[in-house]
This record gives sequence, structure tokens and C-alpha cells, in this order.
Amino acid sequence: MTPERREFIIGLFEHYQPTDAQDVQEMLKDLLGDILQGMLEAEMDQKLGYSKYDYQNKETDDSRNGYSHKTVTSSMGDTDLDIPRDRRGEFEPQIVKKHQTDISNIEDQVLSMYAKGMTTRDISTPLSNVYGAEASAETFSHMT
Repeated sequence: MTPERREFIIGLFEHYQPTDAQDVQEMLKDLLGDILQGMLEAEMDQKLGYSKYDYQNKETDDSRNGYSHKTVTSSMGDTDLDIPRDRRGEFEPQIVKKHQTDISNIEDQVLSMYAKGMTTRDISTPLSNVYGAEASAETFSHMT
């Protein structure tokens, strides 16, 4: 285990303070939701061409327009997500597609890649399989 990974795990235990296996399961469920939420935000950044509050780099007349609440089911239980929206209504999230409520296959890939410490270039292949489309290493860098 690398020193960085050890420090990360210690930080998780200090924050969540799990006392049994159920607490660890809840911690992982919480982390999965945060990772997926971050990936959705990165998808919106990629679609619009600028990150949130970075209006200086905005080169489109489209912009963010709030969120839609969604509950998805994974092997760890239900996870609440806020799916970003754009003003034109053209945003099509790929990590959790419209009308998709079961994310079991996605969670396995995300957690596996996260645990392995893969680079963005390594991650692009399996996540492209989930997405069903090609995406740049830069996109995966923003997502992870």
C-alpha cells in the first residue's frame, strides 16, 4: 500500500468512524454517490465547455439550469443523485443515463478502477464500455 493510499484510508476512517462491517458498507455507499455526482458534474462541464462559476471561459449561450433528483439502486442499496440540467434541455448524462435506475454494473467498474489506482488513460477503456461512446482522457481526469 502506498503512503498516499494509507493516508487516504486513515482520513476516511477518521471522518466516518466505522465500528463494524455495516458502517464500512455505508461509507462505501456514500463514497459511490459522491463519485457518481462528481462524474455527472464533469459531464456537464464537458458538454458546456466550462466549469461551474467559470464564466470567463464560457463560449456558449447554454448554461446550467439546476438539478433533477433521482434515486438509483446499487448492490449497496439506494443512492440519491442530483442530475444536472442545462437550459436548452440537451444534456444527456452518460454515467447514469436517463430513465436508468439500476447502476450495479457501473458501481463495479468505478469501485474497481478506484481501488486499483488506475490512470485516466487506463480508466478510459472500461468507462467507455459503460458509456457506450468514446471520451477523452481529459474528461475522465475531470470525472475522477
